[in-house]
Amino acid sequence: MIVTTDHFDLIKKAQLGDRECLDLLGEVARDPLHKYVQRLTLREDLTQDIVQESILEMYKVFNKLKQVDRFWSWLYGIAFNKVRSHYGKQWRQKTVPLPEGPHEIAETNCSDGLAEMITAEWKQIVVKSMRELQPRHRAVITMRCYDQMAYAEIAKWMECSEFSARALFYRAKKALAKKLSIYGLGKGSLLAALILFGKLTAPSKAAAAEICVTASTLKVGMAATAAAIITGKAAIVTLTTVGVLAAGTAAIVPAWDKLNWGAPVKENQKFLDVQHYANPETGNQEYWYYYPPRTNDVVMTRILKWDGQSEKANDIWIQNDRMNYYYDQSRNIIYLNNHRTWQSDFSVQRLPTDSGELRDFISQVEGKPGGTKYVPNRGNGLLVKARYNEGAENEVSPPTYLYNAMYERYFQSDLPAGTQVQDQRDAMHKQGWTYFRIAGQINGKQVAGKGRIPFVYATSQTHRPWLELTAGQRMISESSFTGLSRPWMGLHTIDTVRRDAAKQGIWFETGVLPDGSKAEVTLTYNKNKLVYTIDMQADVVEKITFVSETGKLIGQLNFSYLQEVENIGNEFTSPRKKDSAKPQGKLWLCELINLK
Repeated sequence: MIVTTDHFDLIKKAQLGDRECLDLLGEVARDPLHKYVQRLTLREDLTQDIVQESILEMYKVFNKLKQVDRFWSWLYGIAFNKVRSHYGKQWRQKTVPLPEGPHEIAETNCSDGLAEMITAEWKQIVVKSMRELQPRHRAVITMRCYDQMAYAEIAKWMECSEFSARALFYRAKKALAKKLSIYGLGKGSLLAALILFGKLTAPSKAAAAEICVTASTLKVGMAATAAAIITGKAAIVTLTTVGVLAAGTAAIVPAWDKLNWGAPVKENQKFLDVQHYANPETGNQEYWYYYPPRTNDVVMTRILKWDGQSEKANDIWIQNDRMNYYYDQSRNIIYLNNHRTWQSDFSVQRLPTDSGELRDFISQVEGKPGGTKYVPNRGNGLLVKARYNEGAENEVSPPTYLYNAMYERYFQSDLPAGTQVQDQRDAMHKQGWTYFRIAGQINGKQVAGKGRIPFVYATSQTHRPWLELTAGQRMISESSFTGLSRPWMGLHTIDTVRRDAAKQGIWFETGVLPDGSKAEVTLTYNKNKLVYTIDMQADVVEKITFVSETGKLIGQLNFSYLQEVENIGNEFTSPRKKDSAKPQGKLWLCELINLK
């Protein structure tokens, strides 16, 4: 149910007899009430009638409302009873005749921007399937999945026992899954359909963002499952079959960000053999690239890898706005990593949105072509699916634009029951951001700096990146992170450094220690060199060494990152933007070689 503290004062004043506040409350309630009723009826004409009748009823019996915090539940109860009264005998019938017409919810009734969240085909299938359910099945799904009601509360609304409410919800799930299967959607589509329908019918963007249907929501219990099956019209099953069906229902695993992460990794345990991309030239892969709205450089990825004998993926990488996951199917383990993934041959990661100039320069440096077909990023939620087939040309599906795909199934996944999760992140990556210090010298001049770095896109919104550096007499404040780690942008540091150089036409070379723990990226600028030492597991720059064209050491900058940020005092006060001084030069770190 909606609980908005902003409306509490309005409700209280209306209770004291303020007619103007009561009228205003009726207007405030109209839109969320419309969405609620629309979920139950999926008929615009009927929805408008019931909303109007419910608002009028609210005016008549408002003096019966005793608790302010129960207003929404009370109002929805009025509307629910009117819906049930409308259907009458049809409430318990197996089929309910619905008027012919389009199966999509009218665009004018959708929350602003939500229509872009899913494709028209998905909308049509999901809404049509929901329309074909019994009204009470739609009702119990709405109460359980979107209103987060307990079965005891559902039982009161449905005027039945709690046990019957559980059985009814089970039958509603099965009925919806059957409807979806008619349109070619498999078992795994039920959870996605529930989430998409909830978002599509949410009263606002904020409400849509909070829609989350998990395994615990869908569970009904063994006994209720058995009762729901056995009391079905044509159900003649053995108890063994009932047990299998119930276990299958309970085995649904929630989205990755809702998992219980389990026991920590043992000390010094390493998984270097499973933490990189596979080389597209040595296997079949499917890449999903997603660019959140209003961004140009941020990218989320999902990569599936499979062998040439089967179309079934055996490895999955998912990098969304919150975490870096790797699912090893052979071990049935999910690894949570500090780092973004990288190419197994340590070539530069290319993106579909890379310009032709950037692609050509990287290909020139590496001596081989790479990347996918170019796709322009319009900044409104680009999703690109690319498939790399061994021994064949790359395939790129037509790009789509989605409002927020990283919260949908593209960047989440259901996993088999019994999947283990091993969290390999250090303290600062678990927090999602940290502070860092820079110390060193260039050409005999002391260099000192500090800053803040988010490790994932989600924390970059609340802990924005900043850098403050003093080099000799020169102050660099609020400088771009160009040439440094930017893990919140979706790529590994080894790639951000090289791609930044390539965009400026700066030549680079890559070397990696035999165990893969450290990489060295050397940039050549005006015959001088910058040698980056990058910690591949922590996904950060460890140090930058400056070398002259004659091989003489010019200087070095060392980076240290705080694992704990408690009790640090005022050292890391964020600089004000208006005081910022933008660095000069193609790549500002290269310009420091000339520090006087």
